[in-house]
Amino acid sequence: MTTQEEMRTIVIIPARFASERLPGKPLMDIAGKPMIQHVFERASKSHSVNSVVVATDDDRIAAAVRAFGGEAVMTPREIRSGTDRIAFVARTLTDSDIIVNVQGDEPLIDPSIIDQAVAPLESDLSTLVATPIRKIDAEEDLLNPNTTKVVVDHEAHCLYFSRSVIPYCRDGAQGSWLRYGTFYKHIGLYVFRREFLLEYATMSRTPLERAEKLEQLRILEHGFRIRAVLTDYDSIPVDTPADLKRVREIMRGTP
Repeated sequence: MTTQEEMRTIVIIPARFASERLPGKPLMDIAGKPMIQHVFERASKSHSVNSVVVATDDDRIAAAVRAFGGEAVMTPREIRSGTDRIAFVARTLTDSDIIVNVQGDEPLIDPSIIDQAVAPLESDLSTLVATPIRKIDAEEDLLNPNTTKVVVDHEAHCLYFSRSVIPYCRDGAQGSWLRYGTFYKHIGLYVFRREFLLEYATMSRTPLERAEKLEQLRILEHGFRIRAVLTDYDSIPVDTPADLKRVREIMRGTP
């Protein structure tokens, strides 16, 4: 059995060139570097990570990664899901135990959140998947369908994810729900035990996954558990030109 000291943790960053709202975003310049370089360098600063790999379907992204000294692995263009893309690479990483899926559009990711999310898999060999969550403190986030909400049980396992507001506060008027309940936002970073990631990639898509367009529901619908890790970190992904402008402004004041 692999002990904690022997565990090898790899970050895999899925990065596609195609994007409906922001084509080519992994290569877009932020403070003099392509976005993918910021993600790579920040993930590399995590204390729990042994190495970082970019999984891409595009030669331009691979070339950019190699130009700054990073490792890039080419994956089939027909792969649509980021999780399926990292699973494709993880099949070849036979010496790895824990795989971290860090999105390629998170140039401001805090390395410490990776450490927090990896910790449950290091301390408990029965934990197969972990993901960060954050308390929602703004009504705008609560009502935004682009913000994925999550409910958890008393042992910090995820019960359900939704783009809708969950839980529904029957006795509170919309607009004041934050006074009646505690709500959590899902941060889209995943830590998988490698064997389970490979199993996940073979699972069929599920009805709730299709309805919500949230692939993590596949895990729950197939009867497995996801450990939630509460954090103060707030994700700022780059999905639109407005997001890119905001991150560029933030990075002007960041070393």
